[in-house]
Amino acid sequence: MKIILQNHNFVYEMQTLARFFFPKEKIVFIDNTNAIENDELVVYSILDEQREEVSVKTNFMPQQIQGYAAQRVNDEDKKDPEAYQKAIKETAKMSFYKAATKMTGTDLPWGILTGIRPVKKVTAFLDKGYTDEQITLVMKNKYSAKKDKVQLALEVAKRQQKILKKVSPIHIGIYIGIPFCPSRCAYCSFISTSFKRAKMMVEPYLEALIDEIWYTKEIIEKIGWKPSSIYIGGGTPTSLTASQLDQLLKVVGKAFEVGNEIEFTLEAGRPDTIDTHKLAVMKKHHVNRISINPQTMNSQTLEKIGRNHSPDEVIKAFELARSEGFDHINADIIAGLPDETFSMYAHTLEEVQKLKPESITAHTMSIKRSAKLHDQKDILLTQQAQQVNKMVNYTQQFMKQHALYPYYMYRQKNMLGNFENVGYCKTGFEGSYNIQIMEEKHSIIAMGCGGVTKIFNAHNNQISRIFNVKEVKDYISRIEEMKQRKNMIYQYIKGSD
Repeated sequence: MKIILQNHNFVYEMQTLARFFFPKEKIVFIDNTNAIENDELVVYSILDEQREEVSVKTNFMPQQIQGYAAQRVNDEDKKDPEAYQKAIKETAKMSFYKAATKMTGTDLPWGILTGIRPVKKVTAFLDKGYTDEQITLVMKNKYSAKKDKVQLALEVAKRQQKILKKVSPIHIGIYIGIPFCPSRCAYCSFISTSFKRAKMMVEPYLEALIDEIWYTKEIIEKIGWKPSSIYIGGGTPTSLTASQLDQLLKVVGKAFEVGNEIEFTLEAGRPDTIDTHKLAVMKKHHVNRISINPQTMNSQTLEKIGRNHSPDEVIKAFELARSEGFDHINADIIAGLPDETFSMYAHTLEEVQKLKPESITAHTMSIKRSAKLHDQKDILLTQQAQQVNKMVNYTQQFMKQHALYPYYMYRQKNMLGNFENVGYCKTGFEGSYNIQIMEEKHSIIAMGCGGVTKIFNAHNNQISRIFNVKEVKDYISRIEEMKQRKNMIYQYIKGSD
């Protein structure tokens, strides 16, 4: 597919939509019509700026299929360059969307919304006093979002608002990354290294991480922030030995004055890394929320995706955690895994529910470029995308039947069917860290390999980011630099005064 943009340059937006509608096409942007060969699929996106209107025509050639979209603009709109560009961008996307829908006969559940956080738009409308009916109408007309998705976003937004009201401006979230796993899952794109292969780096990594934690603690205290949630993720933090985990959690507890009033989550994602010793260590250091992630309860799929555990080990891990007194456990599952049928996915839901987790996070399969499964992208898009719609709809019904309600939601690039990931929970078991990181109304301070610190500026509603390096060796060797980067927090806070 060759795309020609005239009078605008929204390459990323057009490319993202094109990938949803035409996943097998190689997408190339050109500006020279001489580069077009006979019978090639060529898309023209043409912006026309008039005095009181911006319009975009999208033509699919040689099929001669057209999409047209327009927005009225006034002089006040044009005085705000950012708002004006946003209006043009949305018009260009809607025009492409209309033409692509005609061309393929395919509709997308979220319409032209391609971002990670669609709930933020709904929350903004709620804050302005819009009714549910008004929000549904705006989301449909402006973005072509489907009614059931808007209803889902509304339910999530209202639940989140109740939680966020309990968090004061001085409260922040803490993220600590452990980039080690017993093996790498085929779908994984997160920063992680095989524990066996990287065994010699674990101790130096912990030493560097603890150094960064103590340095960051001083900054947080000087600013006057108070952690309201702590999240240790990865990777698989329970890849560490019990003694290594004890060493880390002892420092975290002292640095951030951890008590039972703070939501303290630790990902015990791989059941084959959990034992009574590690669970006892977590309990001792006030970890009060853990995540045990089966992803699927079908043995053949677990083998295909490179998870070295069985469904029985998931059950055993839950039993051990309950015996150690953990009463807030999350379980992750994935819709659309390789070769999984609807009945296999339904089996996973039934088996996980028997374990009575306080929350279940239902992911839709996302095919990331850095994941092993990327090589099977075309097969997955053809085979699994057709079933994902049924899986996602069934998940919502299933959760409602078992009194689990949606409390946070996000989307990723290259998701099958352009759907979403949703966290469901029993009433009173919402994960506040998950809400904070999705709604971006509070700062999140991240430590460790690949950590991304997000500083929220309440004056302009903007987020500033500070990045740690992604490779373990680089993090260890450049730890002084990572610590100094944290000093940018002062700069961003000062800029918000």
